[in-house]
Amino acid sequence: MKIPCLLITVLFINFVIAQENNRATVSVNERNILENPILKGFYPDPSICRVGEDYYLVTSSFEYYPGIPIFHSKDLAHWEQIGHVLDRPSQLNLDSIKASNGVYAPTIRYNNGVYYVINTLVGKGGNFFVTATNPAGPWSDPIWLKDAPGIDPSLFFDDEGKVYYTGNGRPVDNAPDSKKRHIWLQELDLNTNKLIGDKKIILVEGALHDASSAEAPHLYKKGGMYYLIIAEGGTGENHAVTIFRSKQIAGPYESNKKNPILTHRNLGKSYPIACTGHADIVETQNGEWWMVLLGVRPYGGFHYNLGRETFLVPLQWEENWPVVNPGEGKVLFSQLGPNLPKYAAKIVPVKDDFSKDSLNFVWNFLRTPRNKFWSLQEHKGFLRMYLLPESITQLESPAFIGRRQQDTIFEATCEMIFDPKNENESAGMVLLMSNDFFFLFEK
Repeated sequence: MKIPCLLITVLFINFVIAQENNRATVSVNERNILENPILKGFYPDPSICRVGEDYYLVTSSFEYYPGIPIFHSKDLAHWEQIGHVLDRPSQLNLDSIKASNGVYAPTIRYNNGVYYVINTLVGKGGNFFVTATNPAGPWSDPIWLKDAPGIDPSLFFDDEGKVYYTGNGRPVDNAPDSKKRHIWLQELDLNTNKLIGDKKIILVEGALHDASSAEAPHLYKKGGMYYLIIAEGGTGENHAVTIFRSKQIAGPYESNKKNPILTHRNLGKSYPIACTGHADIVETQNGEWWMVLLGVRPYGGFHYNLGRETFLVPLQWEENWPVVNPGEGKVLFSQLGPNLPKYAAKIVPVKDDFSKDSLNFVWNFLRTPRNKFWSLQEHKGFLRMYLLPESITQLESPAFIGRRQQDTIFEATCEMIFDPKNENESAGMVLLMSNDFFFLFEK
């Protein structure tokens, strides 16, 4: 289950955004101080992989284009966006996509010199994966998988040479309104790019009896055991991370008696980080383990206009089970970070004067833009945009370019030159949640 979670500010011409954090600034010493969230604003459903000393992270992008932002880090605490996985119309058809449909829950993995990202395109075809030899791109066109129901697919490369697909599905005897889901497994043949062999249901439900919305399955292998991490409880306040293990990849899987290994549902609505779940884990080159996950920062009541953000927490293994943030058991805004040299990630400036030849990676379009309605060349130092008949209220791709709200307190200013020729022409700024909910400031 997914929920609407994006607030973007749209702009024309010159744009400045000043943002204020809602927690105290912590100085960074020789060892990194981890400050959460590591990706502020609408960056849900994180997935991570390590290649040598480099870490790569992707998140969902829903109805926004380009799809699947991808980030790079060397210390897990500081991240720099290096591009988008789906940055060509041939890769991503978002025409008429409803708000909060589109690109769901990508998983990124690496094997034998090739990067893989697999995801669900809700409302436009189901599950597909793309590949690249450079994580900054270019990425291939989609490779669609037939007979792959459900959402939140993941790939697992076994040390025996086989590749496995995991996803979730709806039990055949489910009531139409039931949120009960199972987790299934099937081998993927990368020579034919087809699922082969039998589908095997490896988890009938989550850790909770009759658990709702079992999803986001990720497989790992450690010490000869297979571990399956899933999300359950829905993406709201009951969200949780649970884990299971088996000696065989197809199961049977044993539930950790300490499940859920992470949730904030027991902390109440006043705790400043809520709805934690949808996790992926990674081992550093120094043998530490860390978990990325989504969460929200409510404010003004139990509301989170910032959307679902990406957080990071440490993980340790005890008696062959993971313990998340030992001694705390929850996500903190600030704590000692990974034992890795600090990464000097490029900081995205708060002001964009549009002096470059291409848009900064922070800018997004609504759905796939079929007509190029913008230019950075025609008037240097300005973003020139052209009128389109499509409205922000329609399930179309209007003349919209926007960026994420990333802090609870912010100011946004825009210098605009606009000379309307008739009463039907307008331009301005919009504070957008969806085509049904927004504040429009127009001339």
